[in-house]
Amino acid sequence: MIPTPVTNALPPLPVEDPILVFTLALAVFLVAPLVIKRLGQPGIVGIVLFGAAIGPGGIGLLDETEAIVLLGEVGLVYLLFTVGLELDLRGFFQAPENAALFGLTTFFLPLSVGTAVGVFVLDLSWWAALLLAAVFASHTLLAYPIVNQLDITKNRAVTAVFGGILFTDTLALVVLAIVMGAVEGGGVTVGLVGQIFLSLAVLFGGVWLVVPRLARWFFQNLSEESYYEFLFVAVALFGAASLAEILEIAGILGAFVAGLALNRQIPRGGTLMNRIEFLGNAFFIPFFLLYVGVLVDPGVILDGPRTLEVAAVIVITMVVMKAVAAWLVGAIQGYDANERGVMFGLSTGQAAAALAITLIGFDAGLFSEHVLNAVVLMLLVTALISPWLTERFGQRIALEAEVDPGDEEGLDPRILLPLSTDADRRRRLLELAFVLKDRYGTEPVHLLTVVQPQHGGSTQANVANVERDLENAAEFGGAAEIPVEAETRVNHNVASGIVRGSTETRADMIVMGWDARGSFGRRMFGSIIDQVLRRTTLPVVISRLGHPINTTQRLFVVVPPGVDHHEGFYEAVHILKRLAIELGTPMTVLVVDGSAHQYERLFGLVEREFTAEFEEIGSWPRLVPELEDRTDEDDLIGVLSPRAGSVGWHEELGDLPNRLVELPPESFIAVHPREDEPEYDAKFLKID
Repeated sequence: MIPTPVTNALPPLPVEDPILVFTLALAVFLVAPLVIKRLGQPGIVGIVLFGAAIGPGGIGLLDETEAIVLLGEVGLVYLLFTVGLELDLRGFFQAPENAALFGLTTFFLPLSVGTAVGVFVLDLSWWAALLLAAVFASHTLLAYPIVNQLDITKNRAVTAVFGGILFTDTLALVVLAIVMGAVEGGGVTVGLVGQIFLSLAVLFGGVWLVVPRLARWFFQNLSEESYYEFLFVAVALFGAASLAEILEIAGILGAFVAGLALNRQIPRGGTLMNRIEFLGNAFFIPFFLLYVGVLVDPGVILDGPRTLEVAAVIVITMVVMKAVAAWLVGAIQGYDANERGVMFGLSTGQAAAALAITLIGFDAGLFSEHVLNAVVLMLLVTALISPWLTERFGQRIALEAEVDPGDEEGLDPRILLPLSTDADRRRRLLELAFVLKDRYGTEPVHLLTVVQPQHGGSTQANVANVERDLENAAEFGGAAEIPVEAETRVNHNVASGIVRGSTETRADMIVMGWDARGSFGRRMFGSIIDQVLRRTTLPVVISRLGHPINTTQRLFVVVPPGVDHHEGFYEAVHILKRLAIELGTPMTVLVVDGSAHQYERLFGLVEREFTAEFEEIGSWPRLVPELEDRTDEDDLIGVLSPRAGSVGWHEELGDLPNRLVELPPESFIAVHPREDEPEYDAKFLKID
């Protein structure tokens, strides 16, 4: 009997089966950060090191396959998109010179010094030296997941680095196009430069003009299911990257511009942003880091002294110039040592974009193999030092900004959200509640529906239907990673059930929706809401949202005369400022029959830095025509509205909601301040 040959059960190396490659990659994403964190290093460094260890330059378990390259490039594009999405546009546009100063300094300083070093130290040609300097004059935000996890993305120094990448990457790609055009075409011509800037104008102009308008239309009309929203964002992201590729510009720049274009359409803390961050942090960005690791060849260290010499010159020049740029800009802008350290750490990151430029130069004959290997070694070095520096200084910034525990109650309010049995636009109400909460807070949003008892035994059936609807609403909160608790009550008086629920849940705020139907001719909003206002002293936010809250473009706030003397004034201002900051929208405060300068000072006393415009409206009859002329359908009108008879109340406020709902936005919120607790207001004031 001929024995059956024993086949090797182990797959040949490198692993090529797609399922095995995918499984191996996911295992690296899981194990590498856990292992490296035990050694005191940032988790993302572990993915790069494990990638280098199992890549073709290590044990050869993984090769630079088409799948790894594809997912790695997609991860890089996704990374730049999230950077644009997280950029504090309000802070950027308030002081664009900060981002411009850092971006231009951290690019031209390494570019000029690096070009000179390349010519006189590395003995490269002028064009080759200029292109090599452009490689490390730009930067890739390898350490972005760290600042995002530390929640310091809105820090002024971090914002400057995020905005600076718009300048550094654009200029690096311009240098690449000029150098390649000069080498292949025999020189720099006016036509070449014009073509480059025309492509950039088409990319920026096309994405900025089309994507935000299309997003607002889509979110308003076609976003019944939340995964449709994510698919729309993905199409916009990769569509912009594809447009950049068609225009012969790197796709990462198109992705970054798409993130900027959608920045104000996707508020932080919402379900959509949570899904974007989750998929990026768990899948796309780790694949990019793995790809960087696979590209690294530890064997270049043994590839003769020339490679090490070139790598040492490149790394030292880059690190020193990035440090000088961060220190110089920090000194000019008045940043502290930790902010300068974060700027330095973020700007030293180099990745596949740098390698891509290097490969183009190598294929064109500008770089030797020593230069190519030296750049690969630089990737490994920067993949280690950039996250380490960023985490070290970023933790200090996060600790310095830590909130005092005594203020926790005001910063993370307990919100009661009553929903009627026939509530319309429930999702919009939930999104408003999520915006008003601290996205990292632990206090849940309490959903409550009060069912009135019915004759004939139908009460139980009604309760069952309501509980099912509330469960669906709670699932929406779970997708946004915001705790939601739902409860159904049976009470003959709906308002009484709501007020009792606010007491039992120890709510800090009640958020209610108004459908604008059936209450005309009645006082204010109708019987139930008006009863709640009379029976509770809590701040009550009444909303009528004619459009999704995330598509809001501007916030107009109406301030009646004398409301600054109300005991809940500062908390109400805090609510409005939180709304504007989280939505990333500009705020215009319209002061009726009062001093705009006085209210500008008072708003400035309330915690959370935010710059708004303050204007005076001479009388109540001028208010609605002014709003009608200035507001569009995507704007939101807020009203500081004390309860009837309270300080700051005016009879015009009673009919104002019915008049506002007829304006183009069809969206407004009325903030009714807290009553009878004057000491509560002090927690929202800045303590000097």
